[in-house]
Amino acid sequence: MKSAYLYIRVSTDEQKRKGYSLPEQEDRLLKYCEYNNIEIKGIYSEDFSAKNFNRPEWKKLIEVLKKRPPGEENNILFVKWDRFSRNIEYAYEMIGLLRKKSTIPIAIDQPIDFSIPERIVMLAVYLSIPEAENTRRALNTINGIRRAKLLGRYPSKAPVGYVNLTGPDGKKYIAPKESDIEAIRWVFEQLAKNCYKFEEIRRMADARGFKCSKSNFWKFIRNPVYCGLVTLSSEPDINQVIKGVHVPIISESLFYEVQDIISSGKKTNSKSEDLNAMFFLKGYLTCPFCNSRIRGSFSQGKAKKYPYYHCFSRCKVRISARLLNENYSKKLQQLMLSKKAIELFEFILEEVNIDLQKVEYLEKRNLLFKQLEEQEIMISRVRKLFVSGKLKFDDFAALKNEYLAIVESLNKERNSVNLKLGSINELSKLESKSFNDIFKKFEILDTPDKKEIVSLFPPQRVNFQTGALFIEPESAISKILLKRK
Repeated sequence: MKSAYLYIRVSTDEQKRKGYSLPEQEDRLLKYCEYNNIEIKGIYSEDFSAKNFNRPEWKKLIEVLKKRPPGEENNILFVKWDRFSRNIEYAYEMIGLLRKKSTIPIAIDQPIDFSIPERIVMLAVYLSIPEAENTRRALNTINGIRRAKLLGRYPSKAPVGYVNLTGPDGKKYIAPKESDIEAIRWVFEQLAKNCYKFEEIRRMADARGFKCSKSNFWKFIRNPVYCGLVTLSSEPDINQVIKGVHVPIISESLFYEVQDIISSGKKTNSKSEDLNAMFFLKGYLTCPFCNSRIRGSFSQGKAKKYPYYHCFSRCKVRISARLLNENYSKKLQQLMLSKKAIELFEFILEEVNIDLQKVEYLEKRNLLFKQLEEQEIMISRVRKLFVSGKLKFDDFAALKNEYLAIVESLNKERNSVNLKLGSINELSKLESKSFNDIFKKFEILDTPDKKEIVSLFPPQRVNFQTGALFIEPESAISKILLKRK
């Protein structure tokens, strides 16, 4: 051997920075070449796994060998065969490739004389031992991770919304990231409503400051870690879940409600929220002729659509939804709190920290205003790109629809916050007589709040011709309510 290339390798960057393996390998190879009068044509050093030959420095070395004149003998020196490869299949394949290029790989601590056929058995031993070590190490790691999960711990890198921490006892755990908690809850709540497509919700969350790529978002919404569970894979097609020791961000019921929507493939309907808002009495009305459930839908007129509660059967019972909703609201206005209930509410209000709540809602409203301004700036830039011809119409239309969906969501939240701020302002100057109009704001309540009130005060004896109806509070509620004379 007159000349050789030197190859030095460690598995990780940490070994490269903190360990002594690279300098030690290089020193031994240099001394070997000096002792045997071998000319060094190049030194290739890297920190990369040996599970395959997809390594930067090794590729550079192969490119150099390709450019060498055919028939010229070349040698590659390394310390041991595990520096060359830790996969016996890929190792034999690479040795065959090197032989075609008249190149001989040589381990100075584990020399093999390829001219003697029996020595090839030793090569198999040298190559199989590192692979066996890797396999054993992988099994130990898998078993360690499994034991940790059985104890309810999350041993991997923390998912989006969590951070890795170490406790006083030295055990590692994950904790919610304060800045992402509200955003994560918002995402799952929007998914549970099933009013927007997943991608629309991801983009809206991105506009709110919660950054997540498309692929990670899909993993994120399927990960039970957010409801306090840890997945334990016992079999390839069966996932067992363990109660985790970390703090959950959402409830299990909300998580599984989202999973049902994902698994069932229910088509999202952006109009469902508007329909529920208009027909909030649906489910509490029955047909006076066939006793079937009354439904709600819009009827197309000459100029616009008109909402009606109607029966689905042939009896053709129907009434204007706006009329019936208005009559129901008027009936609620006839209810007032009893004197004893007013005294109780006054006592409760003394314990409520109104000022703190007001500050929180003001901060949230300012954040929503800022996000709306950012969306306006963004759509303005998109329009300029479209006008200048730098953006195609299809791309502009898609971005515009996305912008409208985000703005609609932000405006709904802003209106909700404004309503809560208005309620706080009224509470701050509340007097006893104000309790007489407890349902004054019923018409501007959110749909879930309206339905909650309807469940407590269901409409009875509905006249589907005039819209007249009655409200009879339950016995428990009737003890704190009175009807106006």
